[in-house]
Amino acid sequence: MAEEVRGPDTTALDEVVTFTSELIRIDTTNRGDGECRERPAAEYVAERLAAAGIEPTLLERTPGRTNVVARIRGTDPSADALLVHGHLDVVPADPAEWTVHPFSGEVRDGVVWGRGAVDMKNMDAMVLAVVRSWARQGVRPRRDIVLAFTADEEASAADGSGFLADRHAALFAGCTEGISESGAFSFHPQPGTTLYPIAAGERGTAWLKLTAHGRAGHGSKVNTANAVTRLASAVARIGAHTWPVRLTTTVRAALTELAALYGIDIDTNDRDLDVELLLDKLGPAAALVEATVRNSANPTMLKAGYKVNVIPGQAVAYIDGRTLPGGEEEFATTMDTLTGPDVEWEYHHREVSLEAPVDSPTFAKLRAAVERFDPDGHVVPFTMSGGTDAKQFSRLGITGYGFSPLRLPPGLDYGALFHGVDERVPVDALHFGVRVLDHYLKSA
Repeated sequence: MAEEVRGPDTTALDEVVTFTSELIRIDTTNRGDGECRERPAAEYVAERLAAAGIEPTLLERTPGRTNVVARIRGTDPSADALLVHGHLDVVPADPAEWTVHPFSGEVRDGVVWGRGAVDMKNMDAMVLAVVRSWARQGVRPRRDIVLAFTADEEASAADGSGFLADRHAALFAGCTEGISESGAFSFHPQPGTTLYPIAAGERGTAWLKLTAHGRAGHGSKVNTANAVTRLASAVARIGAHTWPVRLTTTVRAALTELAALYGIDIDTNDRDLDVELLLDKLGPAAALVEATVRNSANPTMLKAGYKVNVIPGQAVAYIDGRTLPGGEEEFATTMDTLTGPDVEWEYHHREVSLEAPVDSPTFAKLRAAVERFDPDGHVVPFTMSGGTDAKQFSRLGITGYGFSPLRLPPGLDYGALFHGVDERVPVDALHFGVRVLDHYLKSA
């Protein structure tokens, strides 16, 4: 289809703010205990799709854990389909810590406040605003666009994208690529420089459960088989471990582009490349890559004992592990060594790592869409330190990119807003996102 001259209408710019605010007001907190109920948010989305003539399908593995899937037919039936997905659940928020109530959706001084403002009800709202604008203007994309609004992304995705990929693959027939969260946001590493990192990779998820066994007994007695001590030693070793640098294809591309932007001459294939020195030279821009040049394992939870004067016979810890593409074997071998003979470890939750080509026509179009609306910005590829629903959809052969465009002002730390206090998004950033997303989806 020839490029559509018109952009989104003014109604779309109003709707994206309204939808973001109203979705935030629907509390879809996911604590990982199975108690989350995304259905009210799913029904909200489905009603707005249906009002635009887009037929939604609501799907549940568990009652109340609702997903919405819809397909917009393109003008070229022979073209591969594109998946656009966003999750409806959010992480917990303590109102006592916030400037405004985290589920108020308050719009104040040109900013929308609340849990989900960037992760990721804003993207859900942008998608709704764009496709409803198309319906009003009579626009059809070139290729089929499959929309998926998922449950349970903030936990295991078992009730969300995992369920959809395993049980409803037919709804995604023809999809070869997908876009979702954590990419195309503006990042200001220094005055006068604006970067837009687009995700072309994700580290794998390796959440671990550690169990130490010992001899139970009285807290006043000598005990050389103390389960708590054994566990604590293993946790301390894991927390202090320095993982070796391993550069993936996407990280190499990111370092190459960042170095060129800063006038640094490097060869990322040079075995003698001092990556730590390069990161120092990149200054604040290093934040885009420093977490993805190696595997990682961070202790996060401890469980042991029931009384201060009783030595328990068992102690448990949980570790948030992340693996680079190709780094899974190294991770497992290292865990065997760090835990030692007195502590067992197992995967509590495990998901694959991902890489998407950065020299593809798709990445070029994503880059062009951002640069059209911010010609002075610099698009760079990067790898997410964490993960998204793209992991589950990869089971269907769908290559995923992180692309939820936002132009943020200097000083607003996008990364700190994820799962952080006072999560918020400027109205101008939402308008930018709608324009960029509209342009990309028309040209995809």
